[in-house]
Amino acid sequence: MINIIKSKDNDKIKYTKSLLKTKGRNKEKKFIIEGYRILTLALECNAKLEYVFINEDFEKKDEHKSLLEELQNKGIKVYKTLNKIFLEMVDTENTQGILAVLEYKERDLVNNISQDDKFVLILDRIQDPGNMGTIIRTADSAGVDAIILLKGCVDIYNPKVIRSTMGSIFDMNVIHATQDEAVQFLKSNDFNIVSSYLQTDNYYHETTYDGKIALVIGNEANGINDELISQSDKLVKIPIYGNAESLNAAISAAVLMYEIKKYLA
Repeated sequence: MINIIKSKDNDKIKYTKSLLKTKGRNKEKKFIIEGYRILTLALECNAKLEYVFINEDFEKKDEHKSLLEELQNKGIKVYKTLNKIFLEMVDTENTQGILAVLEYKERDLVNNISQDDKFVLILDRIQDPGNMGTIIRTADSAGVDAIILLKGCVDIYNPKVIRSTMGSIFDMNVIHATQDEAVQFLKSNDFNIVSSYLQTDNYYHETTYDGKIALVIGNEANGINDELISQSDKLVKIPIYGNAESLNAAISAAVLMYEIKKYLA
């Protein structure tokens, strides 16, 4: 049964809208995904959906009706609301008419990086949602075992980040940790820390990558912080053949991840 809600003052509407903001997400430990494709991916990955909202137009397609039947068979509550109210619960104008609310997956270093893991990505103050989402998606493609987010990174449950991951948010092992926690844990587990750094003579493609690797990608404007640079085992850079000052953080991450993966495969 689909529950109909027509009032914008309804508590479920207000609660869902609160999750558009980082403060609300952090308080409730929940976030929103929007769109038919990402919702089907969430189901495939057995993500824990709390409930679903659809707008007035969503049921017009047969494939959409099938999805709603699947949701209800799984015991997931579905609410239907007016188009104009639905738009207040999403941050896109061209909505597909469906959203879901999910629980955070909270992970730590000890329980979520195993002895068999060989390739970890560390992100230092990545702040652009598009970059963050693209990096998560690329890390998933490149076979990275875990991503460690240091303080100052954009909220990974920001709707723009979620969209940019193209579903990889459900597959990737993403861990929040302090820099000291991350470095201590990685070094004690025999990881070599490799940092992307412009002020080095070591080109990434002329370097070998031995053992377990933790690749560090830094802030879009300022790079990796000095303390983390000093704690790195190896510094590498990507050559710039033209006149550009540097590469986009997500592009740099992609180039380096795929190069390192060759040595770990």
